[in-house]
Amino acid sequence: MLALRELRVPLSSSASRREIHHRIIDMKAYARDDGLYDVEAHLVDRKQFDFPRVASPTPLPAGEPLHDMWVRLTVDGQLVVRDIEAVSDVTPYDVCKKAESTLRVLIGERIASGWSLKVKQRLGRSASCTHLMEMLLPMATTALQGIWGLQKKTDHSMSPEEAATKIDSCYAYAAHRDVVMKFWRQYYRPKRAAASK
Repeated sequence: MLALRELRVPLSSSASRREIHHRIIDMKAYARDDGLYDVEAHLVDRKQFDFPRVASPTPLPAGEPLHDMWVRLTVDGQLVVRDIEAVSDVTPYDVCKKAESTLRVLIGERIASGWSLKVKQRLGRSASCTHLMEMLLPMATTALQGIWGLQKKTDHSMSPEEAATKIDSCYAYAAHRDVVMKFWRQYYRPKRAAASK
């Protein structure tokens, strides 16, 4: 478990304030000995004040977890979901723990473009636990970065197909930016000047 401490970040100074909520999401990717990959996520929510609960006559004491949940996503080298497991150690209601098995509808699906939409369609609203579902969205990126990073450990080149998928996928990879011009000149497109009125 992560140590709870105030993290120092290089943001500008803020106005005087007090902490009211602390969410920690920790994600790791693992290469398994059987050739598959595990991506694990752990989410913990804490309030910094006594928090009233509908399901209890006494409030949750400040600093105690309101949510403490785990998800393990097992994928193959093509990013196809082979297994999924969830455990909810702490939830606001006992019934929340029954949502753990709802994630299994994603077995057989591939982490690729459209993953977030697929997860939301299958698990959104009352079909599953919101927090478990929300963890699955960045878990896809963790899987991609872990597996792709391992595969690229010895081969730093990128195929034309891989390069094409990068273009316009983020700010740095915009077709008109220097990164694209430097590494994938064939995809570089100068930014068009704004039309004058």
